[in-house]
Amino acid sequence: MKSLLIAGLLTALSINIATADTVRMGTEGAYPPYNFINDKKEVDGFERHLGDELCKRANLTCVWVVNEWDSIIPNLLAGNYDTIIAGMSITEERDKVIDFTQAYYPPAPSFYVALDGANANLKSGVIAAQTGTIQAGHIAATGATLVEFATPDETIAAVRNGEADAVLADSDYLAPIIKESGGKLVQVGEVYLGDGIGLGVRETDNALKEKMNKAITSMKQDGSLNKLLVKWFGADVKTY
Repeated sequence: MKSLLIAGLLTALSINIATADTVRMGTEGAYPPYNFINDKKEVDGFERHLGDELCKRANLTCVWVVNEWDSIIPNLLAGNYDTIIAGMSITEERDKVIDFTQAYYPPAPSFYVALDGANANLKSGVIAAQTGTIQAGHIAATGATLVEFATPDETIAAVRNGEADAVLADSDYLAPIIKESGGKLVQVGEVYLGDGIGLGVRETDNALKEKMNKAITSMKQDGSLNKLLVKWFGADVKTY
């Protein structure tokens, strides 16, 4: 981890969640519309609004911490924040290291995207993905040549400059990029990976997990989670 950008003042490096009313929410801040840094240099996006509402329902105060993706799990385990809320898919491999709440975002497709007319070979070509993602793991298992990058922006750049034949990433991240490319980038395939997106917590933080699970359930029951999903991902998004 190169740096931590902490939204708010927090001097303690570790909080006993059973007695404290503050929870440090770790996010990437570079994966719109899930999470990003806005013009005011604040964490914004679907997960910022979701996380604030979850904390409100759980009677907790959110403090937002930005961390690079490739060290986001190690820094959770090190106690630098209390949750991961960063578009992280629930997978069996990750569940061996950390724990997850129930999903707050249903399983959705990942898109393969290439330059228009490139005739990308998805089975044996060079495919870009962000380091440590389920997409990177999938590519490695298909027999294609995987090239990994620290940030999602770099994966798109690799396709544009010819370093990769295609990129594989979450459809909700790639769809606006395809639209904004003016036809230069096109979807050339899709695959479903993971069991939806949830909050990651340390395996010892059962009390925090239960509080967040109850808050997520209440948002599903009253329809407020679906409203957030539609607001940030459009009317075609899969809802609960």
